[in-house]
Amino acid sequence: MSEPASETRSKEKIQVVFLWHMHQPYYKDLVTGTYRLPWARLHALKDYYGMVAMLEEFPGIHQTFNLVPSLLLQLEEYAAGTAREPWLEIAFKPVRALTQEDRLFLLQYFFQANLQHLISRYPRYRQLYDNMQANDFVAERAIRFFRENDFADLQVLSQLAWFDEIFLANDPEIKALVSKGQNFSRADQELLQSKEREAIRKVLEAYRRAAERGQIEISTSPFYHPILPLLCDTNVAAEAHPGVRLPNHRFRHAEDARLQLERAIELHRRIFEQTPRGLWPSEGSVSEQVLEICASLGFHWIATDQQILANSIDVPFFRDPAGVLANADRLYSPYVFGTSSGPIQMLFRDHELSDRIGFVYAHVEAESAATDLLGRIKQSALPLLRQGKRPVVSLILDGENAWEYYPKNGRPFLRALYRLFSEDSQIECPTVSEAIERHDRLERLPRLTPGSWINANFDIWIGAEEDNQAWEYLWEARDFFECHQANSPAAKRDLALEELLAAEGSDWCWWYGPEHSSANDGDFDELYRSHLANVYQALGEKPPEVLARPIRWLRQQAVATSPVGAISPCIDGAVTSYFEWMGAGYYSPIRQGGTMHGRAAIVKEVHYGRNSANFFLRVDFTDSARNEIGRFKLRIMLRGAKLGSIVVSFSRQPTDQKVSCEIRREEETAGQATPLGEAVMGKILEMQIDLGAIGVGANQPFDFQVTVWENNFPRETLPLEGWLMAPAPVLD
Repeated sequence: MSEPASETRSKEKIQVVFLWHMHQPYYKDLVTGTYRLPWARLHALKDYYGMVAMLEEFPGIHQTFNLVPSLLLQLEEYAAGTAREPWLEIAFKPVRALTQEDRLFLLQYFFQANLQHLISRYPRYRQLYDNMQANDFVAERAIRFFRENDFADLQVLSQLAWFDEIFLANDPEIKALVSKGQNFSRADQELLQSKEREAIRKVLEAYRRAAERGQIEISTSPFYHPILPLLCDTNVAAEAHPGVRLPNHRFRHAEDARLQLERAIELHRRIFEQTPRGLWPSEGSVSEQVLEICASLGFHWIATDQQILANSIDVPFFRDPAGVLANADRLYSPYVFGTSSGPIQMLFRDHELSDRIGFVYAHVEAESAATDLLGRIKQSALPLLRQGKRPVVSLILDGENAWEYYPKNGRPFLRALYRLFSEDSQIECPTVSEAIERHDRLERLPRLTPGSWINANFDIWIGAEEDNQAWEYLWEARDFFECHQANSPAAKRDLALEELLAAEGSDWCWWYGPEHSSANDGDFDELYRSHLANVYQALGEKPPEVLARPIRWLRQQAVATSPVGAISPCIDGAVTSYFEWMGAGYYSPIRQGGTMHGRAAIVKEVHYGRNSANFFLRVDFTDSARNEIGRFKLRIMLRGAKLGSIVVSFSRQPTDQKVSCEIRREEETAGQATPLGEAVMGKILEMQIDLGAIGVGANQPFDFQVTVWENNFPRETLPLEGWLMAPAPVLD
């Protein structure tokens, strides 16, 4: 019986498999319901829709798109208009309603875009950027040079710059906004907001349509994008990198890895009405234990990097001086790995060619770049084709972040590439499943060495001091959950579990350690610690205070002086005299944009000092925090005193709106405190604490930290690193 003509043709062609990985971290705080960063929304405007929609121009090109479940959740909320995001709210707030804090936020954060291809594409946006640059990007310094129309233009252009090329070329109203260029009105702003919602609503529908017509395959990743081998056992890191420094506690929760995959399958079925056949494991991270779990859940295929294959079969892959890939026949073949739950098929990406798309071709003219890639593929794959083999060249890479470094978001390059592939009689572009199905014999993989697609190890996520500290906090939260979940109501237990799963994501440790950094390091750090703190809070316990302090070593710039003499201020909540705090110590963090990592600051500065009998502390809150002071409480940690901590709570009297304060020991309940001193909250908070009551002698120094808590969550610690010292005063 002869084979179908289409099957015969496929055997005569090089199979070039594209797998585009679409992922952004889970930016939502599940307790507050607020999105901390805007990148899922902005990439939905710029990348997700256009990448699949442009395939309609090339019906012969089939591709695989990997859509991370936690990204899909975010896209659904944005499409429904239910996502609460401060960046979004400020972007579309009427310019005349912008507060001083809003304006500082705009200046601090709304230039976070590629300068060459996003900002400079719009002359007015570049002009505003240059104004910020002239002021060293210090928002407080630049704000006096920005007028109302400058802020209005910044609001519009900072959003317009992220719109996909399809909208810029084909939508008349978007084109009109681009042509207008500046002096945008409220009506322009409202139009852009409606266009943004319309664009995001198109994203998931575009993927459904492409899948229904058979042009794309949609694969998945574990739900919150965790590094699965490390969830199963953090000690696997030492197998991938012998000698790597491991956390003190060994994290071993294969059941969490399974749950992350089960949840991914469930969401995929709900959104796309089909079960995913394939899995791109987060960061290409694999181990034999992970493959066992994947096979048991019914996944047909999984993909990772060529170095994992090289380590597994002890065969090197490199290109000779002519550019020909050594051992190409071993890399350009699908494999099958046997587990006790059944076989699972595997593809291994061509690392160099994938990286040329991700990092090299952005700087090459589009047609030349496409021609170069096609030539390099043929250079190594055509000899195999002539030997009667059927090479499968896997190009697997991030499908979103590279394009802002390309002219016109990479569309000229991709169109040139897809056109060349469509016209070439020796090239065929199938989905992953199609490529595997066209192979009648798969290579057997006897063993699999663990690793990721970055250096075939897990060093990005574990081993550095910050990474290991993050794993320690995760271990503690996971252990706490295990011990307390049974005694909690189902709804609270479910919320705690969701926060725990979110904290297991890979994105947090991506930014810890020395390898990576961004303008949003503090946001990622705080969001990770928020997820962990919410585990404790959901189960009715106070989070550990360490979660108020950054893991990322972010040394806080501050103006600080030490006490120089004894003080005795009047405790009345007001600056009674300029001289009453003279000689006190002073600490004031320097914050740009009036925010701390995207969240409004609470404390502006503290003053502190002593006399022979009392410790005096003054806290100056920001205006917004002072107006809502009842939401907060202070915890003053003491080092060198017999009493370890003091709590200061606030309540506003409904009759005269005055704020009453209470100073108490940590273990005491409100209203039943043993007197430690007095505190008065007015324009400022002033307090006097009896040294004898906290166990400090008149000539004994001690250290302290001030932490602001909100709703049982630690929000701010001063200082971020170290302690403030209250030395014994020199008395006249």
